[in-house]
Amino acid sequence: MSLMVVSVACVGGQDKTFLSAQPSAVVPQGGNVTLRCHYRRGFNNFTNFTLYKDNGSHVPIFAGRIFQESFLMGPVTSAHAGTYRCRGSYPHSPTKWSALSDPLVIMVTGVHKKPSLLALPGPLVKSGETVILQCSSDIVFGHFFLHSEVTFEEPLHLVGELHGGGSQVNYSINLTKSAPAETYRCYGSVTQSPYVLSAPSDPLDIVITGESVRIFFSLSLGHTVNDPGLGSPRWS
Repeated sequence: MSLMVVSVACVGGQDKTFLSAQPSAVVPQGGNVTLRCHYRRGFNNFTNFTLYKDNGSHVPIFAGRIFQESFLMGPVTSAHAGTYRCRGSYPHSPTKWSALSDPLVIMVTGVHKKPSLLALPGPLVKSGETVILQCSSDIVFGHFFLHSEVTFEEPLHLVGELHGGGSQVNYSINLTKSAPAETYRCYGSVTQSPYVLSAPSDPLDIVITGESVRIFFSLSLGHTVNDPGLGSPRWS
């Protein structure tokens, strides 16, 4: 599993400003990520740019630093997780700085024990049937993230519920149209640190018996969170 490069646009300024993470905005603990600041829809890199981290300044410290072309961040720890923005200076006008980019969320994985992911009543599903994906943990996770390599362009972020001293969330899958079979994983994070994720669950394959189908998700427990930063990472 890898994450696609993520770019987010900023409103304001002469050109829209983008902050991207390569190869992924979801980074395993101890890994590295390269941050670049772009303009003109990501076709041009700012030669010089600054970085800002929202709600945290312990690691890394960006105050007063100007980066050239790119910034290699790592080895990452849980302190690197969070929301980042950039501002760049234009090559034709070095003293002119762009507007701030929209937020890019860096998530750090592998900090907590992996949750379990089950299909109820089972992973073999006929066209027209409903199956429930259940992500659960003996840790009280306030957030769960579901990764589907086919259905979701972005991770599905949902709020966990207390269950038996731990937490869980259920997702109801309705089978309606033809599509490839899919593999799913889920992650968990605690309420106080939503971008510090667990290790991924073991992969779960949903196998369609008979006609293959496209599946759509509706939440049966928990609810989606309207947080613009959480939409930044893209999975592939």
